[in-house]
Amino acid sequence: MDDLYHPRILELAADIPHVGRLDAPDGASTKVSRVCGSVVTVELKLKDGVVSEIAVHPKACALGQAATGVLAMHAVGATPAEIRAARDALGAMLRQGAPPPAGRFWELRHLEGVRDYPPRHASTMLAFDAACAALDAAEAAAEQRAS
Repeated sequence: MDDLYHPRILELAADIPHVGRLDAPDGASTKVSRVCGSVVTVELKLKDGVVSEIAVHPKACALGQAATGVLAMHAVGATPAEIRAARDALGAMLRQGAPPPAGRFWELRHLEGVRDYPPRHASTMLAFDAACAALDAAEAAAEQRAS
């Protein structure tokens, strides 16, 4: 398990930016891992087609917190497509042995060792699953306001 909790994972887990809540987020979602009980909430605002603000509230293991840290560090300025692509690439890396995500969320590569521990996949995915659900909620609210 030493490969799971190497120094960069612990740094990412310990230094998560944008922890807290937003006033009037455009979208929010909380995801829970049934396996370990980890919980991550993501709130965000969209402006001009990109994430303009994000707040995260993780109550997760070091792996879930590390993924939350990567999300929180790089989400502002990201398009919904970039966040969804990162979630999909992270899932493929963990479950199918695909290469680590590249681009804005490249530090997810530090979680590559989780691949060999399937019970840890869900908690590692929580932040990006919550972010995508928050994006879905924000986009649905925007469509409803437009109609």
